[in-house]
Amino acid sequence: MIDSNNVNRRRWGIIYCPKLGSLRPMRRWKEIRDYMTAKGVEFDYIQSENNESVERHAHTFADNGYGTIVVIGGDGALQDALNGIMLSANCDSVTLGIVPNGIANDFARYWGLSVADYRNAVDCIMAHRVRKVDVGCCAYDTDAGGQKRYFINVLNIGLSAHVVQIANKKSTMFAKAVYRVRALLYLLFKRQNFLMKFRLNSQVVEKKFMMLCIGNSLGYGMTPSAVPYNGWLDVSAIRMSPFIGIIEGLLMVAKRKILNFELVEPFRTTEILIESVGGAPMGIDGRPFKADCPLHITVEPEKLNLIIPTKINSKKI
Repeated sequence: MIDSNNVNRRRWGIIYCPKLGSLRPMRRWKEIRDYMTAKGVEFDYIQSENNESVERHAHTFADNGYGTIVVIGGDGALQDALNGIMLSANCDSVTLGIVPNGIANDFARYWGLSVADYRNAVDCIMAHRVRKVDVGCCAYDTDAGGQKRYFINVLNIGLSAHVVQIANKKSTMFAKAVYRVRALLYLLFKRQNFLMKFRLNSQVVEKKFMMLCIGNSLGYGMTPSAVPYNGWLDVSAIRMSPFIGIIEGLLMVAKRKILNFELVEPFRTTEILIESVGGAPMGIDGRPFKADCPLHITVEPEKLNLIIPTKINSKKI
């Protein structure tokens, strides 16, 4: 009798997440599929219907013994797949591969992967250079009991999360672009502080902040010194700035120098307890996130087996 789990160990379980607003989403998949077929890759493929389906498909692949799960998508899809993998009893034996295909590909970009070069991403997965990386974990209570949500890049609270909420309200590329412009205008002209209270490193911080960013990785420039393999979380607490200061801050984000901004309080910790956020919205890896405080956020070192490129900019590792 053939053990299907042993057979699946050699195959890739692929979750294809079409890029939002793409006019010909299946053309992209056909190009990637044809390239993998030409390279002799054995795979099974599922196309995601929505965010929840990515988590479900990743869980199913992991439970059925697939050794390599490949996400063709962006940061949000990676986070969904991560949570699906973590639900499986086989999570320790699963490796995650990335072919960037989202609007936001911050985590993939950290490793030098590009949407424009899917061939390089596929070649990297074939080379199968695996590195154990950290993941963030947010624990919170609901009526159904204790819950956990893992994140691979960043958890945002405040104005940055509001931008995420606005951008996720529409389903087409044009509508998203309009809403991102609206979010930028909101950032410039309707600045807002939220009274937040959190505990970390034996200290209690209770102040008004415009946003709080907890990064396991770059965090879209908000936690530029964070690396997903040092066992730490980087925290940037950012106070509201005058109009000119907002422009300066945006430029610093673009240059990944936000920590030099005078209104940023940086921290590095292994855990943070957020007791209140003053009604601020929350986002996790580019997706809206709803949970009641308190939130206990920790880093879980070397929790995920990640396939990384064979050649990476030495400044990053």
